[in-house]
Amino acid sequence: MTLPAISVIMAAYNGASLVEETIATLREQTRTDWELIVVDDCSTDNTLEVLRSIRDPRIRVIASERNQGPVCARNIAIAEARGHYIAALDQDDLCTPDRFARQAAYLDAHPETVLVASAALLMEDGIPGRWPNERSLSPAMIDWLLFTQNPLVWSTSMFRADAARALTPFTRPELRYAEDFDLYHRIRAFGRLARIDEPLLAYRCHPGGASQKFRTLMQASAAAVLAGRYARIFGEDAEGHAALVAQYLMGRDPVPDLPTLGKLSRILSKLHTCFVAENELTPQSRTEIDGEYARLWWLLARPALRQGHVGLRGALGVRPGVVRIHPADPDLIVSPLIGQARALVRSFGGRR
Repeated sequence: MTLPAISVIMAAYNGASLVEETIATLREQTRTDWELIVVDDCSTDNTLEVLRSIRDPRIRVIASERNQGPVCARNIAIAEARGHYIAALDQDDLCTPDRFARQAAYLDAHPETVLVASAALLMEDGIPGRWPNERSLSPAMIDWLLFTQNPLVWSTSMFRADAARALTPFTRPELRYAEDFDLYHRIRAFGRLARIDEPLLAYRCHPGGASQKFRTLMQASAAAVLAGRYARIFGEDAEGHAALVAQYLMGRDPVPDLPTLGKLSRILSKLHTCFVAENELTPQSRTEIDGEYARLWWLLARPALRQGHVGLRGALGVRPGVVRIHPADPDLIVSPLIGQARALVRSFGGRR
């Protein structure tokens, strides 16, 4: 029997209205040497019947004996995968026809790479659009971003099966809603992470998505992942620092005051110092990393200024050296003014 080159793993739960269209995009792939292992996690609708009605010998449907969540379902699928490469796919996302061909070719050509993702389109109400803040990501940039955020879309990833099988477990159930973020950190030990900067997937965004319903749990799981990564850098302060990064950088909560902005600035500075010291960066990569460091700091400072939580002089006082400020930048004038107006509104409201 010829083994498939690519195993697609999918967790399914109450996706009867979406999963058939998703699987149709697999059947349209220019590479046909794939298998799909889809685990139905005790759906309460007719998802299992829909899956079993699709006649394709490359598709294997496993009915879970009890509902355990998508992390456990994916772990079951991985155990059944026979391919040389593993492709991730959620039940509601749509692949471009050349996705598998492009990613498998990349891994074939780059033996030092263990995982390759791609850019994605954000689809709302059936209309695909640009992913927010989409930009080119080099392997060095991905490594830097993993210190503070999740830079990759799970459903776009393809990785080497031997590395995935070496992880026990493949994904950790206790880190639900950040299990992919955790996986990227753990699988990085087996090779580099890369991304094809063209979109090879449409990510369907809808109100029932986990990111909308379980934000607090997602932040807690992400903080746990970061705390493990930060332990050797920050020691006993790792958990507290990770919680701040998860809340204000990953969660995008506005920084509430100047002391918190100062603390986050020092955390970013230490992470940047360690990253630069421990990685051999080309001049271009160093410029890109410094630029992203400056952008991350401004993502913290700008909302704090606009909410009136921090004044301009205070923010500039904790500004890292890599953050270049142009005196003519209109944001330096507009953001503090907006913040002052909001602070006045809150002040008058509190006097009533």
